[in-house]
Amino acid sequence: MDGGLHPPSAAQLAQTDVVVIYKGDAGYLVDGDKATWEAYVKHGGGLVNMHDSLCGPDPAYMASLLGGGKKHGEVNYTLDAPIHYNVADAADPIMQDMTDLTILDEAFYKMTWATPPGIHVLANVSIPGTKSAGEHKGEVVPQIWTYEHAVEGGQAARAFVWMQGHIYANFSNYQIQRTLLRGIAWAGKKPVDELVSYVAPARPIPNAAVTKNP
Repeated sequence: MDGGLHPPSAAQLAQTDVVVIYKGDAGYLVDGDKATWEAYVKHGGGLVNMHDSLCGPDPAYMASLLGGGKKHGEVNYTLDAPIHYNVADAADPIMQDMTDLTILDEAFYKMTWATPPGIHVLANVSIPGTKSAGEHKGEVVPQIWTYEHAVEGGQAARAFVWMQGHIYANFSNYQIQRTLLRGIAWAGKKPVDELVSYVAPARPIPNAAVTKNP
């Protein structure tokens, strides 16, 4: 596993099953970064987006990779608010531990969506009536989804998106944590429970010092 505050290089992506993106406004990509991402996705690489990492100047481009994108510089968020999930597909293996729970976090609207094939919605949120939400109060907007598509001439690629994560404590929520682990495994084309059921191997016991009797 590796990480950083910059887009991964082609050499890093060549050894990667899935990239987890959790950096604000990661949609600001130069042309060289875009070419690297596109080559990775064309070869079936997996992507996972958390919170507003899919925000940038070109939401349509981010939607082509993740199924959805959000425009930077416009009001399209609730700020901290009670976010109530309505599970849209309880039968999806990723959502097997997820219920219609409510968390304090941030939700987003005015999204740009990918053209067909579109996203597969796992959970929606009715936008809470915050000051920033304004007239968008009550709009039902996907906040958890998967996106599976293939670049022309390439392999099928997967993306999993969770739009919350503004409040760090929510990563400790049992339901959310297990949903994220399953989403990461799914995007990497691994068995969906591989990370949930993972047990780290025991650490080797260092050789004990032996003291000889005088």
